[in-house]
Amino acid sequence: MTNCLVTGGAGFIGTAVAAALADRFDEVVAMDVLHPDVHPDRARPAALDARVRLVARDVADAAAWDEVLDGFAPDVVIHLAAETGTAVSVTETTRHARANVIGTTEMLDALLRHGVAPPRVVLTSSRAVYGEGAYRVDGAVVPAPLRSHQDLAAGRWQPAGEPVAHRADAVVARPASTYAATKLAQEHLLSSWASAHDAAVTVLRLQNVYGPGQSLTNPYTGIVPFFAQIARDGGSIPVYEDGRIVRDFVHIDDVAAAVLKTLDVPPSTVPLDIGTGRGTTVLELAEIVAAHYGAPAPTVTGQFREGDVRWAVADVEPARAALGWEPRVDLRSGIAGLCAWIDGVVAR
Repeated sequence: MTNCLVTGGAGFIGTAVAAALADRFDEVVAMDVLHPDVHPDRARPAALDARVRLVARDVADAAAWDEVLDGFAPDVVIHLAAETGTAVSVTETTRHARANVIGTTEMLDALLRHGVAPPRVVLTSSRAVYGEGAYRVDGAVVPAPLRSHQDLAAGRWQPAGEPVAHRADAVVARPASTYAATKLAQEHLLSSWASAHDAAVTVLRLQNVYGPGQSLTNPYTGIVPFFAQIARDGGSIPVYEDGRIVRDFVHIDDVAAAVLKTLDVPPSTVPLDIGTGRGTTVLELAEIVAAHYGAPAPTVTGQFREGDVRWAVADVEPARAALGWEPRVDLRSGIAGLCAWIDGVVAR
């Protein structure tokens, strides 16, 4: 009998992989606190495959782990549970540290208490761990300095040089927010634990994930549904800084495929970057969404968010090689599908 545990399993990515996991494992348990930001009614999501057993408990609660692991020994752990939100993490440090860091350490301690050392652990980390990343300046690749509050307030948006694509073996992780720091801490905690207990960890550093099933009530889980709801209501989408913030928007179907691929290949010794490998400015994104709904042109506001970075695009070649994986959903069709899903949800 083979078992799989998915922390945060009732969330966006968890529900996207649930059916495929239920097809291949004898038992799948999803542990999820059903946070009201994501689950306003605190109910089991309809999208969660019926074969998955949901335990509505907090990963940062030691007693909850004893309940989950009583008679259940996972062969695979997919660790998705995390507080998200770059900007809010700067002002709610303990909330993010509790879920992301303490939640991870409680899980590891509980596995040891119950004599369980899953041979395979998959962590969904974040592109945020790179902070401002690295830039090529005068032919040399150098870490970009973190943008200070003073820089942002003065409109000094752009670091010097040409940005270098995010790749774990080439760009040093230098978190620029509490959220990012906690995600990097998760990576380190799991890697050190695994090396001491003959387990293997594969880390996927996800770029900006979007698509059907994304929370429409959590303001911290992504700008694509936020923009779509503004445009759908006929509003002008506000775009921060000068509109030239660059992100790599990767569809949930491609992310789910990457997570599932990790179960079929040897564990990666370095984190794998999951995106499309293509950058899109936030203004371009807003223009695509506005055009879809026939909304007014976006408005570049000059506002900014603490902890935001200027440029983030993945180098997906290592993931292609390690996983046999390929991002397949282009941004325009992905946005059209998300907007159609939002229209259906709102119309209910």
